[in-house]
Amino acid sequence: MSERLDGTVALVTGASSGIGEATAVELARQGARVSIVARRRDRLAKLAARLEADGAEVLVIEADVTDEAAARDAIEQTVQRFGRLDTVIANAGVMLLGPIENAPVEEWQRMVETNVMGLLYTSHAALPHLLGAASSEPRRVADLVLVSSVAGRVARNGSGVYNLTKHGVGAFGEALRQEVTRRHVRVSLVEPGAVATELAGHNRPEIRETLSTRFRDMERMEAEDIADVIGYVVTRPRRVAINEVLIRPTEQEG
Repeated sequence: MSERLDGTVALVTGASSGIGEATAVELARQGARVSIVARRRDRLAKLAARLEADGAEVLVIEADVTDEAAARDAIEQTVQRFGRLDTVIANAGVMLLGPIENAPVEEWQRMVETNVMGLLYTSHAALPHLLGAASSEPRRVADLVLVSSVAGRVARNGSGVYNLTKHGVGAFGEALRQEVTRRHVRVSLVEPGAVATELAGHNRPEIRETLSTRFRDMERMEAEDIADVIGYVVTRPRRVAINEVLIRPTEQEG
């Protein structure tokens, strides 16, 4: 049985496109007031207008969560505006693939800063507020959803540092889950396979061509498919915690 999110507040990082954008729409549909966080204010403004047209309360926050102060400020702005924080979707991430040999090290730095440190900063700043929400009405439970990847389970040639970051997300999430689960903060890991988003477009041209060939004959998932799963995870009754969800396209083998 699902439980709507009326009376609660959600924050989504990486909300300007893809999974983050679709998840913000889903959480608003479930009744949450939503704080949308990303670097591209113009995209956020368009999303906010869309949500507000459907009756949602939305806060737009232009922020780069790889900056600890900016991540913390995004959390505090949300709590100041809405008075609480019940659900956090740590979705911001980048996927920069290619061989380790002769790799541009700045790509590694960008992935570690975004996929690991941005997620850590967001989680750390949000945790006191999530613990507070979990001890109060209306739901007496709170959710931190970490958006990882199938790359957090399966190491692949050409994906070494991306694999490293996503394996790290899984380890962090499980340790934190054990730390706070008895206080009714649910920490959930969502691991998508191939999704038709902008993520692959950040790669160098030769890597984009390799990815295009790899997925040419595969029907990839849509961002809304992942948002639907996240919506399911955070609307479970207080007694139910969905710890981990691996979700692949039907045609994806590995």
